Amino acid sequence: MDMAGYKPRVISLTKRPGHTFGFYLRVEQGEEGHLIRCLEMGGPAELAGMKDGDRILRVSGTFVDGLSHSEVVDMVRNGGASVTFHILDEASYKQAKAQGVNLSGPQSTPVANGVAIQAPKPKLCYLVKSSTGFGFSLRSDKDKEGFFMTEVIPGGMADRAGVKINDRLLEVNGENVESSTHDQVVDKIKLAGSRMMFLLADEETEKYYKNKHKIGAWLATTKYLPRKPRVVDMTKGPDGYGFLLREDPIRTGHFIKDIDWGSPAEKEGLKEMDRLVAVDGNEVDCCSHEEVVDRIRESGNKCCLLVVDKDTDKMYKQGKVSPMLFWDEMNDSNSPPSYTEALNLPAPVRPSTAVQKREEGFKPKLCKMETTSAGYGFHLNGIQGESGHYIKEVVKGGAADRAGLEDEDIVVEVNGVNVEQSSHEEVVALIRSSGSSLEMLVAKKSVYDQLKTKGVTITRLLLGETSYIQVHAVDTPKASREERHEEGARTETPTEPARERTSSASSSASQSSVDERL
Repeated sequence: MDMAGYKPRVISLTKRPGHTFGFYLRVEQGEEGHLIRCLEMGGPAELAGMKDGDRILRVSGTFVDGLSHSEVVDMVRNGGASVTFHILDEASYKQAKAQGVNLSGPQSTPVANGVAIQAPKPKLCYLVKSSTGFGFSLRSDKDKEGFFMTEVIPGGMADRAGVKINDRLLEVNGENVESSTHDQVVDKIKLAGSRMMFLLADEETEKYYKNKHKIGAWLATTKYLPRKPRVVDMTKGPDGYGFLLREDPIRTGHFIKDIDWGSPAEKEGLKEMDRLVAVDGNEVDCCSHEEVVDRIRESGNKCCLLVVDKDTDKMYKQGKVSPMLFWDEMNDSNSPPSYTEALNLPAPVRPSTAVQKREEGFKPKLCKMETTSAGYGFHLNGIQGESGHYIKEVVKGGAADRAGLEDEDIVVEVNGVNVEQSSHEEVVALIRSSGSSLEMLVAKKSVYDQLKTKGVTITRLLLGETSYIQVHAVDTPKASREERHEEGARTETPTEPARERTSSASSSASQSSVDERL
């Protein structure tokens, strides 16, 4: 029997560097087919319409219903950052199987020799101005939407950076310009100064993604960029790896310090003040210091670090993209999706505690507070003349503290209203008008910066199954200023003890940094 009456849904998913498609692939005892389970709320799969219990029929055009679980996992892993799935809902799948329907009906995804055709990529190009300029012109056509590269001088800075005639300009320094006017784009380029990052798409790339989904930097190739992150593979010596890991709150990130001469770290090319991006292919930007240290220790006697020096880091940040883009491309975008490899398990499994902790660390926080006459116990700060608001002076034991607010948290929403572009006065007014309860969506600065770098819109969808934390305020002196929501003093962190260099692991903490011998 053919597939008449059974129309699979075609879903194309794209994962950002260092992320997954947001579902588990399962084979379960007593169930036929490759099941979709444990959808991550707000993840690519859930947002695209995948449902729990759906069956995957095709991966990038190849019929997989008769293949083994491991074969399907490998196909998805090797499919790159974008994979197309043919999906059938659970009820239709079971009915089709009961009726003996041939599910390997016609499909539309282009394949060559049984392998999905590789999608073309937009490109990141880093331009440095010379004495004669950048070496290109910008044109816009009345009958064609967008801005295009023209007059690219052979051998000029733009040409050497990978820019080609007729490339369409999508982003300038990480900001999308597709809906800007010609004058606005020219102004952005002028304001960029002597160095800037372009996201460009050639005609082939434009044609491929037309009517599919938005072209973003997470799809881009990094092969044209002049500076590269470094992959450092190390084997532990008798005295460890021979470096300190430092977390510096002034500069966001985890940094390499105090490298021992002759150590594995020194021999494999780690440099002072390299920023650590990933451990064994897992991004650590949004991990705590302790989580990163644990991850390195869990690697055993060998670990693989992805690091960037100061100039490379600055270049990637200028384009608002993660160095994980380089890692994924180097590994053919083969970062493991969140799949379980186990066969014939009786029921769906949830991610391990460690995985859940890492995922939760990459999410905003929804904090709900209730108050009497006491206020909430924090300051709302902003930068004069700029958008953005952050939390300061959280009172120990106060409503805000008990709700999970922390100093330097960035405020995203107040009572469901996005305030990222609101004025200080507008945010204060929202808080004041909230009555006896206040709900705030906030994100740690490191999380906020990383999500914005990846082009992720921060909403409650990112919370997944995490609900808000609700607390009741205690009576304390009432606020005396508009932006001060409760008076109180912060506790001081103990000063850093003297550090000794030993062969064993040791750690110390201070207000300015945390060190760990590795």
